[in-house]
Amino acid sequence: MTESVYKIVELVGSSPTSWEDAAKSAIEKAAKSLRDLRVAEVRELDVKLEGGKIVAYRAKVRVSFKIEGDVD
Repeated sequence: MTESVYKIVELVGSSPTSWEDAAKSAIEKAAKSLRDLRVAEVRELDVKLEGGKIVAYRAKVRVSFKIEGDVD
């Protein structure tokens, strides 16, 4: 059986419309520079306020990807 190692990074995505779009934007941005993304886990949701009104939805997302090469 082949051994695998994965790295986990934490990202924060932002959207003016929804938490779903915020998470999607974080994952899509990560996919542009990280290969072989495996799992995304939404860890925390919050909103940015200005003058008592919501101006942005934010999603903190953990993304894992496989480390390439031999495992020593």
